Amino acid sequence: METTTPGNRGRILFSLDGECVFPFHYKNGTYYDCIRSKSRHKWCSLNETYEGYWKYCSAEDFASCVFPFWYRRLIYWDCTDHGEAFGKKWCSLTKNFNKDRIWKYCE
Repeated sequence: METTTPGNRGRILFSLDGECVFPFHYKNGTYYDCIRSKSRHKWCSLNETYEGYWKYCSAEDFASCVFPFWYRRLIYWDCTDHGEAFGKKWCSLTKNFNKDRIWKYCE
């Protein structure tokens, strides 16, 4: 299947079977998970620096938790609700949450 890239009309660079690359750089941001930018559905880059090659994300493509990870002065080997106002479990998407502050809620 061929289509145009989000925000890059006319270029046919869509893939059905490519592998998402995380993190990837798109415009002025660094992304550790699938994004919804100029598209109805979440998508990811197939290159470390977005060059127009992309695909829509499926359940397998979303970023995974990174264990162990540092949060404050502790090392976590599993999802935690520490520091979360609503009591929901979360995890870091990098080894050092204190530095990177990239996270997601756990399933």
